[in-house]
Amino acid sequence: MLAYVYKSLKKADTYLYLAKRDDFAGLPEPLRTQLGTLQFVLEVDLVPERRLARENPEVVRANLASRGFHLQFPPTVEDPMTEDWGTDG
Repeated sequence: MLAYVYKSLKKADTYLYLAKRDDFAGLPEPLRTQLGTLQFVLEVDLVPERRLARENPEVVRANLASRGFHLQFPPTVEDPMTEDWGTDG
């Protein structure tokens, strides 16, 4: 599974993983507003043996499959991916 990673230019150390490159249409509007401008930084193949520096790749894959996106926040910020952002799934 490929993931496309963007950094928020508004929120330090905040990254957005997308299942499809530049496909921001599936992001809830409040989230898009909070993240501000996004800059593409990386394309990564999330194969089962892939390790990520600060994220569990299984969680990233599950969020990409079910929501089309995954958020990576700074380590001191609580992970909001446990909330329902109003998306189906």
